[in-house]
Amino acid sequence: MKSIPQSDEQLRQEVSARYARTALQVLGTPSTSEASCCEASCCGPSEEVKTQPVAQESSSCCASSCCSSDASQGNPITSDLYTKMELGEIPVAAALASLGCGNPTALAELKPGEKVLDLGSGGGIDVLLSAKRVGPTGFAYGLDMTDPMLELAERNRTEAGIENVQFLKGIIEAIPLPENSVDVVISNCVINLSADKGQVLREAYRVLTPGGRFAVSDIVVQGELPPVLRRDMESWAGCVAGALEEDIYRSLLQDAGFVDIEIEVTRRYTLDDVASSGASSSVAALSPEERTSVDGRFISAFVRARKPEKQGQ
Repeated sequence: MKSIPQSDEQLRQEVSARYARTALQVLGTPSTSEASCCEASCCGPSEEVKTQPVAQESSSCCASSCCSSDASQGNPITSDLYTKMELGEIPVAAALASLGCGNPTALAELKPGEKVLDLGSGGGIDVLLSAKRVGPTGFAYGLDMTDPMLELAERNRTEAGIENVQFLKGIIEAIPLPENSVDVVISNCVINLSADKGQVLREAYRVLTPGGRFAVSDIVVQGELPPVLRRDMESWAGCVAGALEEDIYRSLLQDAGFVDIEIEVTRRYTLDDVASSGASSSVAALSPEERTSVDGRFISAFVRARKPEKQGQ
């Protein structure tokens, strides 16, 4: 079991390396790590890598290409998030690199002409779907820190023939856009990976226009986590160890300035689901009492909030 680095920058590099391996797998240039895709896509390092033909309705690398020979046996967190109609609108590679836990483009209720920013855009699935929803008068930005993911996203954009999109390199704690520049901020199971979630939320607030909407899918925990889960790097990369407790999430959004905060449960995970998401080693180390306390505490959630129209509103 590898422990989480003490430095925020080291943690960021660990996360980036794991997601880079997923992108390289989809790009057709896998890394030398034997478990590259499995580590990066939350399937767990003990799974056997199996490369399979890809069905267009598959929604994650984990579910469709390496850790399972059957999409129905896919990761319980990252699978079955998009409709077949949505997946039919984008390149297959965008779906393969999707490691999200929800569908923020559906959550955000995007309107024609709006500007959208996706934090941690990966292979670009949510950016491309957003660009279609806001139409030619709108625009969609994707922000990612991982070069192979940016390369894959740009390839997907070109293949889809979508022009109202720009992929930016950077970190979600320091968004490379001016204040009041986008109408909607979305994200798909990425904020939980940050070591400084308060800063991410402050940045999201900064770049939103007055009245702008925050609409993300994320992993949230209802209650305290045993320390062994919080310390495990694979558990963090599997979107488990870094999950915010629900009340803390609300408080951080409020501290950043957001109003109308809602957290809606979309999926609830068993302990077996948590283990299969990449936390198998740390789950195995739990005592019987801790196992009982964790079972059912992890959820996928739609997290909604709004930047006030005017200060003090």
